[in-house]
Amino acid sequence: MQAIQNFYALLPQPRKVVITTHQKPDGDAMGSMLGLYHFLVQFGHDVVPISPTNWAGFLSWMPGSSQVIDFEGKKEKCIEVIQQAELIFCLDFNVLHRTKNMEPHLQKSKAVKVLIDHHQQPQEEAFDYGASDTGKSSTCEMVYDFIMASGYADKLNLDIATCLYTGIMTDTGGFRFPSTTASVHRAVAHFKEMGLEHTPIHENIYDNFSESRLRFIGQALLYRLDVLYEYNTAMMVINKYDLMKYDIKTGDTEGLVNYLLTIQGIKLGAIVIDRDEERKWSFRSKGSFDVNVFARNHFEGGGHKNAAGGRSSDSLEQTVKKFKQVIHQYEQELNKNN
Repeated sequence: MQAIQNFYALLPQPRKVVITTHQKPDGDAMGSMLGLYHFLVQFGHDVVPISPTNWAGFLSWMPGSSQVIDFEGKKEKCIEVIQQAELIFCLDFNVLHRTKNMEPHLQKSKAVKVLIDHHQQPQEEAFDYGASDTGKSSTCEMVYDFIMASGYADKLNLDIATCLYTGIMTDTGGFRFPSTTASVHRAVAHFKEMGLEHTPIHENIYDNFSESRLRFIGQALLYRLDVLYEYNTAMMVINKYDLMKYDIKTGDTEGLVNYLLTIQGIKLGAIVIDRDEERKWSFRSKGSFDVNVFARNHFEGGGHKNAAGGRSSDSLEQTVKKFKQVIHQYEQELNKNN
């Protein structure tokens, strides 16, 4: 994988371009994809953003979201577009399998592939050019850096700024997480100087849910929360019945894991959700406990030091039992300096 700086010379020549991201895209994934979309179309590229799956409804207000194609919803069309692509930008994921059913088609493609991502251990051999920086707050911040360093910073506009702010804001936990560096605030200051209005973005992200979701959160906190004080850990187990009862849609469980870390003394928060095809884990931590390593070692996952995900093909009961068994190995680490 060549440094992304070597790619800049290819920007001006119009090509057939695909931009994609990981399955079930979050604010950073959608924000980076759409921010880059608004940048590339200014060069005359034929740009098609493709999401491997559907996405949360609270992200559909973003400028350009109507241009995004759901691979699972329009598979034949997406495969054709990928086959014809000359450039494929891969954003906010480090390995191709995070694109789910798109993976084999991306592997077969002869297009030049460009990675922009901030997760650990990228699959470098799968990409021709790339920027991988775990020190960055978000992929949206990296897309901002990409634009500013490309020699075409004059093409940064309010649509781009709106999309990139969304991803930076959500991936930093509202500018709370340690990844919120001075460069993050400089980027946001730049957006504000351009005329960005941040309040409507926050309202669209955080004040845009159904009544049933709020009731679901109450149910989860009251009946599905298990606090393991001996390990400074809180976990939540969401079964299929809860998902059906409250008509939970994609994105409705977003941020639920963060509630667990609000309990005094808790260093590790974990949520497992019983999906049809697998059990999906979300892990969050405070301080030095590395949930990226934890997820990689035990739940086929990974991510960042303090935020990661995982999966299991075991039953819900089996995967919860496994979690409670393996957490015992980390008792000393989770009780350190407590």
